[in-house]
Amino acid sequence: MTETSPAVSINRLDIDDYTGSIGLPVPSTDISLRDEDGNEVPIGEAGELCVRGPQVMKGYWRRPEATSEVLDTGGWLRTGDIAAIDEAGYLRIVDRKKDMILVSGFNVYPNEIEDIVAGHPDVREVGAIGVPDPRSGEAVKIVVVRKDPALEENALIAYCRERLTGYKVPRLVEFRDELPKSNVGKILRRELREPAGNDRASRVAGDRVRG
Repeated sequence: MTETSPAVSINRLDIDDYTGSIGLPVPSTDISLRDEDGNEVPIGEAGELCVRGPQVMKGYWRRPEATSEVLDTGGWLRTGDIAAIDEAGYLRIVDRKKDMILVSGFNVYPNEIEDIVAGHPDVREVGAIGVPDPRSGEAVKIVVVRKDPALEENALIAYCRERLTGYKVPRLVEFRDELPKSNVGKILRRELREPAGNDRASRVAGDRVRG
């Protein structure tokens, strides 16, 4: 992160295999994983990654309000990343806090949904987002690029129901020809919230797949 000059954690040089973690905190760096109320979460549970150390910025230049949103008086920087830590101290990024979906009071992380849907043999790419829902506050929507044009939303929903807890199952499915990406190939979830226009492959499952 730019705000941490830029290192927070690093993997050891002597590991043999990729673990999926972002490693151990660098020296003189304190880590705290916190819930929405600012309380530390138990080891193994997901919480917002907060960092304190000599590499943490003093604040944004001439932007005191923006600074107060991410930096508290104790010097803790709220990174906006949701992470978990294991017994050995290794950190793993779960998702971005701003992308978290709140379904009937339960936290749903888009990365988990995307990993499941991407496992379907007829799915090429997928992005998951939250959309307003009158019953649950938000509902999970997936935007999918198909490998097989014959793939239908009902089959995809059934696939998810076998692999996800009920409240995590997508309520809406939209098919597109392609997904918006950054210069480095990262799917831009914020743009998935925008209509696909005249994209011929675009379909919305809507109430037909609501469980």
